[in-house]
Amino acid sequence: MTTPAKKSAPAKTAAPVKAFNLHSLEAHPGSRRKPLRLGMGEGSGTGQTATRGQKGQRSRSGDGKLVGFEGGQTPLLRRIPKRGFTNGAFKVTYQVVSLESLEHVFKNKTEIGLDDLRVHRLVKGRKLVKILGDGELKRKLKVTAHAFSASAKSKIEKAGGSAEVVKA
Repeated sequence: MTTPAKKSAPAKTAAPVKAFNLHSLEAHPGSRRKPLRLGMGEGSGTGQTATRGQKGQRSRSGDGKLVGFEGGQTPLLRRIPKRGFTNGAFKVTYQVVSLESLEHVFKNKTEIGLDDLRVHRLVKGRKLVKILGDGELKRKLKVTAHAFSASAKSKIEKAGGSAEVVKA
């Protein structure tokens, strides 16, 4: 018995690559569905009550409820106590910078101001800046900031530098 000769399959060639531009992007087929159009007649399958049920608050127009509405139960915001004192309106918050980062970033400078800290992205915007005493300072620096921790001030002065406080 002889075996039939195998036919060689034609060589597969890669499909040409289509240009990829923002204006030519399309969603995958079937990934986008039209939204259900409610209340569009009996033939639509969502007519009459338009999937809202028969009666009740949720079936009526103007059903919007306030944020925090808990179905007639006293809302959480009214149940919690509201006495006491908060200093939130007068609280002073600082962006903090450590001595270690000053030592690391400013290797060639001896005077460091608020603008220098912003340029090197150690602080952002116009917020208040406080220097903390984390790390060691091995050289003389003149540092200008809105506030200094006691340890930072002592380490700067111990290295022969000065800590200058600027008013906000």
